Amino acid sequence: MPEPRLAYRFDKLPVVLPYHRRADNDLHKGDLVYYGPCPEFYGIGEIQSVIENYCIVDFRGTGLLGIHKDAFDIKYLIPIHKRNLSHLLKEL
Repeated sequence: MPEPRLAYRFDKLPVVLPYHRRADNDLHKGDLVYYGPCPEFYGIGEIQSVIENYCIVDFRGTGLLGIHKDAFDIKYLIPIHKRNLSHLLKEL
């Protein structure tokens, strides 16, 4: 059976291991994030709520595992913004 085709280029997202200095982020409701160690497993999600050191993230089934919502410790989540992807974004 062929590997499912994903809508995003997860191979372009940098892998960031937990406890790495880049994994220590200030995250807020509405931020787009991915699971740092394995971006393709969960996909790209939106933070629904932040409770102490944990985030509820809605992935909408974008990854290989088809997960819709899950809770993560903040140190495992990497925000998607210009600073993280500056090597991929074109300047306008």
